[in-house]
Amino acid sequence: MILVLLALGAGAVSAVLAREAHSAGARTLHIRYEVTGAAENVTLTYSTWRDDELATGRLTLRRLPWAGEVDTKGFMDGGSFTVTLGGSGGRVACAVTVDDGTRRTATASGPFATASCDGF
Repeated sequence: MILVLLALGAGAVSAVLAREAHSAGARTLHIRYEVTGAAENVTLTYSTWRDDELATGRLTLRRLPWAGEVDTKGFMDGGSFTVTLGGSGGRVACAVTVDDGTRRTATASGPFATASCDGF
């Protein structure tokens, strides 16, 4: 009897979580990525969402500052934005802002250092 109740409870929780994930994925969110600092040949790696699937974008910058914006559906928590310095080093700061107010920031300095703005 206890196992049946536990199974029914787990099924109800799963249904609620699935419904919440679906409704969150149906709305459009605005995400802004930013990089500031003094460095050359910086590599950006960032999360994008399309049709409920997570993808990764990559971009190499010769100069800073840089900013990019995207409107997306199918957004799920756990996004990532990393900024990696080249061999010549420098210093960078990254920031990600989601329209719901979520903001993540990080800094890095030195050759091949990485700033990670994760968990948005």
